[in-house]
Amino acid sequence: MSLEKIVECVANFSEGRRQEIVDEIVVSIARTAGVVVLGAESDIDHNRSVLTFVGAPQAVAEAAFSGIRAAAAQIDMNHHQGQHPRIGAADVIPFVPLRNVTMAECVELARTLAARVGEELRLPVFLYAEAALQESNRELSAIRRSGYERLRETIRTGQSPQPDFGPRRMGKAGGCLIGARDILIAFNVYLSTADVAVAKSIARTIRASSGGMPHVKALGFFVRGKAQVSMNLTNYRVTSMGAAFERIRHEASQYRIGIDGSEIIGLIPRAALTTVSAKDLRIMNYRRERILEYHLDSGQ
Repeated sequence: MSLEKIVECVANFSEGRRQEIVDEIVVSIARTAGVVVLGAESDIDHNRSVLTFVGAPQAVAEAAFSGIRAAAAQIDMNHHQGQHPRIGAADVIPFVPLRNVTMAECVELARTLAARVGEELRLPVFLYAEAALQESNRELSAIRRSGYERLRETIRTGQSPQPDFGPRRMGKAGGCLIGARDILIAFNVYLSTADVAVAKSIARTIRASSGGMPHVKALGFFVRGKAQVSMNLTNYRVTSMGAAFERIRHEASQYRIGIDGSEIIGLIPRAALTTVSAKDLRIMNYRRERILEYHLDSGQ
């Protein structure tokens, strides 16, 4: 891309089963001038879609607003079911600085968008990560762990957490998490077992909050007939994909099981695969378009 300034948004929406709704959200984002959608992928078990788009800062913020509006109009959280924790139709909207953009600029984008979503769309909005206004809301998991149903009650009764913008109530579209953060790698490893208890145990062992590997967030799920260890590597320079994969392989061997393969959700920086290959990590959905720089350098 030839833009002087580039921001990435990796938006997570609570719909992965009705393709026509996902398509409508994608179109609402893609038609924004100055924005390019780099990827869109859905998971039926999680009932969730991840859309990656880039562009100039204000254009990306406008596209994010359009996506949130489309999702809020089409997704009823009262009827939503899926493996993944969630609080709303437009669940997580993070801004990531890529080229000639500071984190402070992304924080401003997030806070401005949050105020607009709260005012115009009447959704309760929580700011998280670097954009957090409440320190207790900095960690996404602190807000989302209760899920839509429980959070709806805590907001109504004045308990923590409370939104930063918008009404102090949740409608059918739920709430929205908007933030600013560094590059994150979403990396899932499938075990050669259907026993989700094993995946949950391994996730608990490796995640940072349980005393495991630094900068690793992990949960265990049952996805496509297999136990899955789902990870967010929040600093791949400290804990690499290779290190996380090998730790999971070791922990799985304690249960006398192996690894069936892995997958990337969204895009990853080229540097994440400099010391280990996609083949080594058994990434089933790898292709060159998964590398972020492929798009930034080629003008795609």
